[in-house]
Amino acid sequence: MTQRIHRSINTPFRTGLNREALWEAHDKGLIKCWEVGRQRASRFPDLAKQCLAGELPVLGWKGGVNRSLKKLEKYGSLKYLAQWQGLRGEDLDVDLCDERALTCSRTSMVVTFTPDRTKYFNQVTQEQA
Repeated sequence: MTQRIHRSINTPFRTGLNREALWEAHDKGLIKCWEVGRQRASRFPDLAKQCLAGELPVLGWKGGVNRSLKKLEKYGSLKYLAQWQGLRGEDLDVDLCDERALTCSRTSMVVTFTPDRTKYFNQVTQEQA
């Protein structure tokens, strides 16, 4: 069963919402993460350019990469994916039930964004020699 969260890039920012509405509603905070990405894109144009170039820079959620690791695969949060889409100026399009893999154009790391938090918390990472 799909639980796709979608919002057009032309949708105005939401205002006046409390913490529960922002983080605990049906979208699990993805809309807020995407809105933050949209705001950061205007404040940090170089970061937005990195995202548009297919890079997965380090953000506030698990999923970003700043260097290649021995194991070229890792897991990331759907919240990272939502913020990254906002930084790129894209529509929000995330399925709460599916995983989505992206390859960082700078490091060649493959990051699989997953709803399963156990996959990205406490990951063992090894620096590439």
